[in-house]
Amino acid sequence: MNSRARRLTIPLTGVLMIAGVIGATTGADAGTAPDDVVSSAASETPAEATSFWSPERMRKATDVTDGLDLGVKGGTAATTTGPDGKAGAVAPTGAGGATSAKGKQVNLPNTVGRIFFTLPGANPLAPASWKYCSGSSIQGKYRNLVATSAHCVYDVKTNQFYDNWVFIPSYWDGDQAWNGKNPYGVYAAKWFNAHDDFVVREDYDYDYAFVNVGSGSKVSWEKGAGGTWKPIVKNVGRLGDNVGGQGFAWNQKVKSAVFSFGYPAGPHPDGDKPFTGRTMKWCYGTTGAMPAAPKYNLQEHIGFKCAFTSGASGGPWLLKYKNSSRTGYLNGVNSVTWDTDKNDRYDKVSSPYFNGDTYRVYKVAANRWTK
Repeated sequence: MNSRARRLTIPLTGVLMIAGVIGATTGADAGTAPDDVVSSAASETPAEATSFWSPERMRKATDVTDGLDLGVKGGTAATTTGPDGKAGAVAPTGAGGATSAKGKQVNLPNTVGRIFFTLPGANPLAPASWKYCSGSSIQGKYRNLVATSAHCVYDVKTNQFYDNWVFIPSYWDGDQAWNGKNPYGVYAAKWFNAHDDFVVREDYDYDYAFVNVGSGSKVSWEKGAGGTWKPIVKNVGRLGDNVGGQGFAWNQKVKSAVFSFGYPAGPHPDGDKPFTGRTMKWCYGTTGAMPAAPKYNLQEHIGFKCAFTSGASGGPWLLKYKNSSRTGYLNGVNSVTWDTDKNDRYDKVSSPYFNGDTYRVYKVAANRWTK
């Protein structure tokens, strides 16, 4: 794998037309998906992946970009970014959290959480293989869908999807290793869905993925003889039934106001590390076209001012976010961090522009059934 490919794994981190995307069709599978959609079954069963992640392993996991070059600098905004067809959207479902009175405080969405996984082809028992990202539950026909960045599901160094992949909405890391919270359960991957241009060409204009998860498990941990952790597991049902699902939007205006959420943890280029990854953080701003970045094969990203660092990778960008219901429309994911004023501090975050290509990947995933 060339050096450019190694760097590519490092990034992070309008009236809506309601379209009938999630219909009564049978679940799409790898055999019926469009040629540019890559779908792959998870390597482990949900029970295996869920039981792998003890509180101690979660605490020791590092962000997937840890130790690698991160982000890009400056440049002139690209002119190729924009819609490739009509705008469309799918409405969110569920409250995604209790309603509340209007106020200046941002109510964090229960749909957002941390993703944990191990590196493929590596010893899963070695701490260096324990990694994490951010993601969000989004609307799907079977309420089993998580949106994140493609580099949070696929390793371009080994050309394989990650192992032991789980999503924990509303994750919170307590003061001690055994206090890690999974208030709505742990949801393990069953199918990964990404665009062929990322999987084959490592093109970060397609750095998005949609993961079908199985039924969730509420896990409590007891420490047994010899200091080993023993999971006590209770089935809690479908992800979307428990936390709701954010909407999905594509071909929206390049200039739009969005909230971004995630679990940043990595340092800025100057070494400062303002985040821990233990709790969810947010940014708010108005998006615009970003410069092309040839080393990422990137020409169609949008971005806005935000000081997120690595660990926030895959966290959602939510258009028309409502503080009362904690829901909005996913129209981006944290993908690449930028130091636009070249002072060794990240000041912008960018996402692939969600267009018709994104919609096609989403549609396959949104109609895939799992149990």
